[in-house]
Amino acid sequence: MHVDIDGGRLLERLEALAEIGPITGASGERGSARLALTDADRDGRDLVLGWMRDLGLDVSIDAIGNVIAVMGEGCGHRSGRAPVLCGSHIDTVATGGRFDGNLGVLAGLEVIESVLAAGLELRHPLGVGFFTDEEGARFAPDMLGSLVYAGGMTVEQAHDIRAADPGGPGPTVRDELERIGYLGSSPCPGSPPHAFVELHVEQGPVLEAEGLRIGAVTGVQGISWTRVTFTGQSNHAGTTPMSMRRDPAAALARIAVFVNDLADRFGAPQVATVGRIELHPNLVNVVPSRATFTVDLRNTDEVVLCRAEEELAAELARVAERHGVTVETECLARFEPVAFDERIVSRVEAAAAARGLSVRRMPSGAGHDAQMLARMCPSGMVFVPSIGGVSHNPAELTEDADLVAGCQVMADVMLDLADGGDW
Repeated sequence: MHVDIDGGRLLERLEALAEIGPITGASGERGSARLALTDADRDGRDLVLGWMRDLGLDVSIDAIGNVIAVMGEGCGHRSGRAPVLCGSHIDTVATGGRFDGNLGVLAGLEVIESVLAAGLELRHPLGVGFFTDEEGARFAPDMLGSLVYAGGMTVEQAHDIRAADPGGPGPTVRDELERIGYLGSSPCPGSPPHAFVELHVEQGPVLEAEGLRIGAVTGVQGISWTRVTFTGQSNHAGTTPMSMRRDPAAALARIAVFVNDLADRFGAPQVATVGRIELHPNLVNVVPSRATFTVDLRNTDEVVLCRAEEELAAELARVAERHGVTVETECLARFEPVAFDERIVSRVEAAAAARGLSVRRMPSGAGHDAQMLARMCPSGMVFVPSIGGVSHNPAELTEDADLVAGCQVMADVMLDLADGGDW
């Protein structure tokens, strides 16, 4: 069973959503900034929710703000079976592009609209959703909405998380869900779908470098996020001898070099990043009293990731002693590597090949909602190329033809799953 999607309609919706929270990059590139549960996120949600309702889908909003829309009686579907669900997120980082997350949601709408227009009868209904705070840029951890949906965190725990807004801890998740009108009543965890498929831009350079059109994603790297605080003594930058300083910024600098060297020493696929950095009092002529920063460690091998965490902990203690500072750590997120369902990976390969599209199997270096859904149902992902591997940047770009091709492959996979009966 197949249906040809309308690529032009998909591209029009992508452009319309990108105009909510628009930003401009250094060279004039058009991006989007819709941090989770801000006014811009609310406006984006309202737009997508309107499109869902225009199609007559049964829409539910749960207690963490996830929005799920499924073909129901309004679409002439009465099977009562669990849906084949797709989706992603529409929140962005502060310097976001137009496709990260958005493609997976709007491609899902396009698949469903094309199926409805064709009048196809399916054993399992199709559904599309968008999950709250996938980026984790405002509320840690990332993939928050899908984590709660899959039962990996309670609603109460998630509601109490405070925003990492400028100037100190901001409002809680619950505060902001209420404020923007998306504190729903549907329960969490959600009902397990029959299967879950997520279309996403690669956010890396592999597909473009190898001249390939489609990635059949085999799994997602394990992720470890740690917030580190070094506390020393604030003092005059001109009168305090170097030998008498307790400088947390100097300690931070050593850790930044250490994690980069650790990734080089471990080799691919290990990656390590010092990300957000805050110094207090952050003045040009004052030795800081406090340095707070994040360390992001990722690997596809859980054993190796644990070893990287152990080495980081040991180095933090050594550096703190050397510089006469204290160290505190807080785990912001910790997810083990996830392997996607082989049956869905194979279906992605087959669908791409049937459409004459070059394809390869590959892991994902970024976290995605699909890794959370994999806890509750067979799940998989489809990647399309990112030009230059650029993402989380207004310069993020994927060719129109690749956006449409990815949507078509996802449509073929979803129809195969929806018409194939039970596992």
